[in-house]
Amino acid sequence: MEKIKREEFMRLVEYMRTNYGVNLEQKLTLVEGRLWSVLSQKGFKSLSEYFEFVISDKTGAEAKTLVTRLTTNYTYFYREDQHYKFLVGTVLPHLRDTLSLKDLRTWSAGCSSGEEPFTTAMVYDDFFGFDKPRWDTKILATDISPQVLNMAREAVYPEERLQNLSAAWKSKYFTKAGPDKFKVCDKIRAEVIFRSFNLMDKNMPFKKRFHVIFCRNVMIYFNKETRDALVERFFDVLEPGGYLFIGMSETISKTDTRFTFVQPSIYRRG
Repeated sequence: MEKIKREEFMRLVEYMRTNYGVNLEQKLTLVEGRLWSVLSQKGFKSLSEYFEFVISDKTGAEAKTLVTRLTTNYTYFYREDQHYKFLVGTVLPHLRDTLSLKDLRTWSAGCSSGEEPFTTAMVYDDFFGFDKPRWDTKILATDISPQVLNMAREAVYPEERLQNLSAAWKSKYFTKAGPDKFKVCDKIRAEVIFRSFNLMDKNMPFKKRFHVIFCRNVMIYFNKETRDALVERFFDVLEPGGYLFIGMSETISKTDTRFTFVQPSIYRRG
């Protein structure tokens, strides 16, 4: 494969920014590293040749493969545990005492291969305990990539992804699925609904607002304008008093949002 030329790289940058809100302008090395094997496997000699193939595919499948390659990060269960501790210590006690209909609505936006929503479902199951059957705690988990959504629905993970979980949770919520592989149990899998969704879609077609939204380590790919617009859409689909969790390395400008800052990476709709 030829070395990526500046002009073809910038064409890709503009395509990703316009269609998916992803800003790759400073990530030439990442693009080269992640697309090298794709171009080699498919027999393309240049990024331009491959890019023409992507945009000519009317099914959109190649575009989604491209997005998956450029944005999917390694993740694992109980990642950024500070969020789950805050969820258990502050958010869930409040919701337990105030939600008379016992309908707890959660959105995992940019859920990748499913570790985040499944972890959240386990946290809910553990928190509510014997009272759990009286609660509807279904979690909506969305991502733009059909590949990672298929992995999430399969719910089979290498043992290393479970390293942050206690032995008790591994035993309670997983079954052995082969050498060094584990599958999420049926009870937890039934708590998560996976759907394809592009976060750049300005129409958020939800019938009810959420009490909790996770969008962690997703907006690192977005420029400020795209990020601010998405955060405001999150505000609109959260119930008053609801919480937004973002990645620990991400921030929201306090002057450009209606959210109230709670602590680093946690925000609340007033």
